[in-house]
Amino acid sequence: MSPRKVCLLAGGVGGAKMAEGLAAQDDVALSVIGNIADDESFHGLWVSPDIDTLTYSLAGRIDRGQGWGVADEGHRALETLNLLGAETWMSLGDRDFGLHIHRTMRRAKGDRPSDIARDVARAFGVTTEILLPTDDAVQTRLRTTDGRWLSFQEYFVRERCAPEIREIAFSGMDMARPTPEALAAIAGAELIVIAPSNPLVSIAPILGIPGIGEALRAAAAPKIAVSPFIAGKVVKGPADRMMAALGLRADAVGVARRYAALADRLVIDHADAALGEEIAAEGPAPHCSDILMKTLADKARLAREILDLAFAPAEAVA
Repeated sequence: MSPRKVCLLAGGVGGAKMAEGLAAQDDVALSVIGNIADDESFHGLWVSPDIDTLTYSLAGRIDRGQGWGVADEGHRALETLNLLGAETWMSLGDRDFGLHIHRTMRRAKGDRPSDIARDVARAFGVTTEILLPTDDAVQTRLRTTDGRWLSFQEYFVRERCAPEIREIAFSGMDMARPTPEALAAIAGAELIVIAPSNPLVSIAPILGIPGIGEALRAAAAPKIAVSPFIAGKVVKGPADRMMAALGLRADAVGVARRYAALADRLVIDHADAALGEEIAAEGPAPHCSDILMKTLADKARLAREILDLAFAPAEAVA
């Protein structure tokens, strides 16, 4: 039987874990549409954190300790920049700088960002398709309680998620066009999975690209989302604080509300089993599992369970 075509919508660390689990399945042909709204220029170089985390993870080069960046990394270039008085709060390693230099040089020559991402993935030995939702610049902006507008990296890295937010906006979203590769992956998918990434700043920028949300809703494939929450807390990142600050319910029910018009099922942790009826009332059918992914075995097990939910006979997964 031919491999099942699976399309994953993913942000950074949580999305990369889900991508690794699905990529480990012999019967899956995986395409990942990654978040590009965290992209930003540092030291004159265009940095794409979530796409790079996906690439490094699938290539087996990720720094497992921190979940991002390259393993066995040095920071001599950053030390020099710091000596010269540059702002160095965005920690970029020496090997990582090489990728950003390459990306920026190719962008300067007019190459499509999608082509650059594809070629980088292949050079790193990644066989999974890593796709961009758009080749246009779309950037997350967060308004804090003191009235400042911050980029996501300023909020997440420089300010360590300390400011309370009041509003999220995506500059450039209205004018962005979807990539044909992303639309083709959605249309051709036999299963669409939404990774346990931040619904507000990782998945929303993908869904908000004009044409992407419409394509997802029109797709005949089953759509399964994985909650990033376990007992009201996220494993990594600020999703719980951000949702609470915006008056949204910061748990698996809040995730179900975000994906109510899209997901058929929501995979939740056993710790959230008591929320099952509330989740079902929002639309997606809940399915309880162990969703904490610490090892590759954890990732592969959860991926297999999602595949069984989508394709196995109903009595086998009830």
